[in-house]
Amino acid sequence: MHRHLIHSLPALLVLLAAETSFAANRVAKTDWLISPPKESAKVALADSGRRLTLENGLVRRTFLLSPNAATVGIDNLMTGEAMLRAVEPEAVLRIDGVEHSIGGLKGQPDRAYLLDTWIAALTNAAPDFKFIRHSTGRTQAPFAWKQVRHAGNKTWPAPGASLTLEFAGEAAACRGITVSLHYEIYDGIPVIGKWITVSNATSRTITIDRLTTERLAIVEAESAVDERPDIAWRTPAITTLSDYMFKGMDAVTGNQVARWTVDPAFDTQVSYPLKTPCILVCEPPIGPGVPLKPGEGLTSFRVWHVIHDSTERERQGLTIRRAHRALAPWSTENPIMMHVRNSDRATFRTAVDQCAEVGFEMIIYTFGSGLNAESTDPAYLAKIKEDVDYARAKGIEVGAYSLFSSRRIDDANDVINPKTGKTGGAIFGNAPCFASRWGIDYLQHLTNFLAQTGLTLLEHDGPYPGDPCASTQHPGHRGLEDSQWVQWRMSADLYTWCREQGIYVNQPDYYFFAGGNKTAMGYRESNWSLPRAQQFIHARQHIYDGTWTKPQTAGWMFVPLTEYQGGGAAATIEPLREHLPAYEQHLANNLGAGVQACWRGPRLYDSEETKALVRKWVTWFKQYRDILESDILHVRRPDGRDIDYLVHVHPTLKRRAFAMIHNPLPTEVEREVMLPLYYAGLTDAARIREQEGRSTRVRLDHHSRAFLKVRIPAESRTWLVVEAP
Repeated sequence: MHRHLIHSLPALLVLLAAETSFAANRVAKTDWLISPPKESAKVALADSGRRLTLENGLVRRTFLLSPNAATVGIDNLMTGEAMLRAVEPEAVLRIDGVEHSIGGLKGQPDRAYLLDTWIAALTNAAPDFKFIRHSTGRTQAPFAWKQVRHAGNKTWPAPGASLTLEFAGEAAACRGITVSLHYEIYDGIPVIGKWITVSNATSRTITIDRLTTERLAIVEAESAVDERPDIAWRTPAITTLSDYMFKGMDAVTGNQVARWTVDPAFDTQVSYPLKTPCILVCEPPIGPGVPLKPGEGLTSFRVWHVIHDSTERERQGLTIRRAHRALAPWSTENPIMMHVRNSDRATFRTAVDQCAEVGFEMIIYTFGSGLNAESTDPAYLAKIKEDVDYARAKGIEVGAYSLFSSRRIDDANDVINPKTGKTGGAIFGNAPCFASRWGIDYLQHLTNFLAQTGLTLLEHDGPYPGDPCASTQHPGHRGLEDSQWVQWRMSADLYTWCREQGIYVNQPDYYFFAGGNKTAMGYRESNWSLPRAQQFIHARQHIYDGTWTKPQTAGWMFVPLTEYQGGGAAATIEPLREHLPAYEQHLANNLGAGVQACWRGPRLYDSEETKALVRKWVTWFKQYRDILESDILHVRRPDGRDIDYLVHVHPTLKRRAFAMIHNPLPTEVEREVMLPLYYAGLTDAARIREQEGRSTRVRLDHHSRAFLKVRIPAESRTWLVVEAP
């Protein structure tokens, strides 16, 4: 085996698998991840007005408009795959206890596949609601984004085309109720969005007990005869994102609405018990249980279907991250942030001065600092505003920490457990109900505090995580059925308000598509009490593992400048001047990956030498910021046994790729490393330099890989910069 393969074999196999998987299914002439299609998203009529398509050169969704409106095709234009196998309702509503299908067709003889000859013979399956019209347009922003700081993507909304299908109630119980289905497709990404609105023009109050915004009968990802656990099934290559995401710091855990379910009517499937997961259903866990008075309306959550052209993990991750940046571009904001540990004026202003000196961009009154973001005392608000103004004059933004969920208020305001009828048993033990009297007042006090003090960052710890509440006494919700929906809506409205005000939002849940900026990269807090050498490896592991589906700019890390959860002298960095190599390793770990950490302590430096070190790395990061905040390829995961590294790539920047290579070993090493440059848009050759040295022209192999030797000092790092030849 060649020597370089010893250290790059895992990445080599992964990247070869990606190339093989994509090439085997490839129909498109170019790779959209490198050269986006020139074709803009559009809505087009066909078949004498009976059919309508949403398409963008990557994916296409086809609707039949007569005898009813229904999706009759979802095509992956990147691979040539027809993904839809059967027709389902476009949506399902339960209104006042009665279920109604919206759109859909019946009469398909075999649900394993769908032929055009069958489509022509299908009949109306949903007589309660009649399709009456459609309209088209361009994508519209659901809320404003006040852009006040650096961001890697400033385009909002994601450009594309929109379609609305409108249905009117036909049955006696439905007359006066209008349901509109809204779809979007976007330029340059394989994503289709959807949400619904319901309008009540009757003379009575109606209740939307349940709503299903999507049912798609997709070609099964695999066939298995025998029964197996749900977790063992491979599901189709579609990732569904939503603004109804919480109770998780990653897209899978945070998903609350999308699930794959069985199709018992698909009686030709191989699964003997008919248990193949092959229908994508989008609906909330409970509710919404929302009453609509005459003249009122309801807007559902939004979902976005990300359609993949490969089953390989890295390529799917790249696709999800591209969609993430397009649908939540504020998550590419990535300010360098200090968490000041004390809120007294002297400590705060000293920390502000240090931030300005070394090039930090933001400071936050961190958890445990003593700041009270719920205060309504005019004198206290004025004092905080003076400190905020002091920081702003030095070019530093200021934020505040506020705890919401994992705290107890009292029996009258806490979440009521539906199983016991008492408080306790919530996701975080005890938690207030956002729709209680206390919760409503808390929201008012918090937004007033932000507005009056001029703070432009909210770190909201424990935003509403999904607790249902069985109380019937809280003023903001009726009971259990609407409790989750109402509390989610209050949280989402808070974050969209912040986005409209230009307020940055840290939140430990997946509220990105409702306006949140950043969640945790993913770490165990007690790890920061481990000895420093272990912290370094864990930190790089957390970054490596946390960036498969979310951009590095969307995940925060942590650096305990002072002791945090124990560990003593072996774990801490203070006094900073006595631990400069450890401080530098933390700086390199985070900034070298394009990741921002919570630098928590009373100060950033304690000597001129420490100050120079921090300023050096901040200046270095800003020099390479564009490429460091670009797409990540996962090459070798940190394990403490040998070198580890990521590769940043961007096919249109001057710097096409960047790799910081870490050596955790106690001795200097020489290694021949592999740089995968396919996603950097390089094929034959590249110019590569180590650190700030002279660049050398390097030939690439037929997989667009460069191989070169590097020498790395003990417990240190080096970096490689790649440009076009």
